[in-house]
Amino acid sequence: MKPVLCIVGLGYVGMPLAHAFAKTKYEVYGFDVSQSRIDELKNNKDRTNELSEKELKKVNIHFSTDPTVIAKADIVILAIPTPVDKKNKPDLTLLFDATKTVGKFLKGGAIIVYESTVYPGVTEDLCRPLLKKESGGKFFKLGYSPERINPGDKKHTVEKIMKIVAGEDEETTETLAKLYGSIVKAGIHRAPNIKVAEMAKAIENAQRDINIAYMNEIAKFCNKLGIATKDVLDAAKTKWNFLPFSPGLVGGHCIGVDPYYLLEKAKELGDAMPVVKTARETNDGMVQYIAESILQSLPSRGSLLVLGQTFKEDVPDDRNSKAKDVVSLLQKAGCAVATHDTELSPGPLPSGPFDAIILLVPHSAYREMKPKDFRTLAKFPCLFYDLKSVFEKSEMEQVGFTYMAL
Repeated sequence: MKPVLCIVGLGYVGMPLAHAFAKTKYEVYGFDVSQSRIDELKNNKDRTNELSEKELKKVNIHFSTDPTVIAKADIVILAIPTPVDKKNKPDLTLLFDATKTVGKFLKGGAIIVYESTVYPGVTEDLCRPLLKKESGGKFFKLGYSPERINPGDKKHTVEKIMKIVAGEDEETTETLAKLYGSIVKAGIHRAPNIKVAEMAKAIENAQRDINIAYMNEIAKFCNKLGIATKDVLDAAKTKWNFLPFSPGLVGGHCIGVDPYYLLEKAKELGDAMPVVKTARETNDGMVQYIAESILQSLPSRGSLLVLGQTFKEDVPDDRNSKAKDVVSLLQKAGCAVATHDTELSPGPLPSGPFDAIILLVPHSAYREMKPKDFRTLAKFPCLFYDLKSVFEKSEMEQVGFTYMAL
């Protein structure tokens, strides 16, 4: 008989996971503290755009804001955000609150699995005591299986991403391997213990952060040399073992956040982790660098149109968006800035003419436009700043733009 599941937290991670289990005929309860989120899911709507209305209608998930549903589950999976505060310190408030709720309502003998990105030790050293206290000493087992969801990525879905699992003992690990193995076709990796699994997840996004920081340094260097970063990378990519990372803004909930969890634990252990720290400083500094590059290219503080305000392309989420930070700096410098984002508020582009068009987040709708489409919005001479080099410089210059890219 299949275990009854409860997914706690129905965002970018929890909802696709609940859907995958329900599709495989598990009895699934979906718990979230947001009534509006539960209401929309009951109406087969997913604001994250990870699941379509058709996909949601195909499965049966018991959605609720009533924490008593947790007591029905043999396995409880927590998919809770782990952000940082204004000082870039790990903020585990949401995770601890969810843990307390689970502890109050867990069924004796249940397995409690964490998917949130944390530093090594959080699951066993911090969450276990909370579960024990809130449950009144009920027996339970702990597991950890880090999420690897890439928001907006329709290719690498839950079923197609290899899953790491770890339990507090071999029996729990095998139970989780069987559970996740029933939905994940890419395979299961059994980590020897929970701390190894926690560390593995933490370094995944830190590695991406480091590689992007290197590309950002290269981009700034190329700009000083007066050569196109895209041309340099296109040439370098012809070698089979060159890593094809690209420069840009690093925001969102993962790459721009997870390294701070490593740094916090490293500080506790007396290790500075200078490479990780420098990468974070480099990537955070790109907001200032991009804003200054745009301002230096304008003859005067004019009217600007900024396209894209989410943290990445084709995702309707502007939390921790560095594009928004760029806009703030441009406004502080005296520019009149109009913004548009097809993922946040679909509608016509603002009417121009504008002294500069700034493409910061290249959503599909913008990538499908032609140079002549942008020309109708411009007041010439006009700057076209193409952060990610989506368009060809020659084609933009042919219609009259001054073209710049990172």
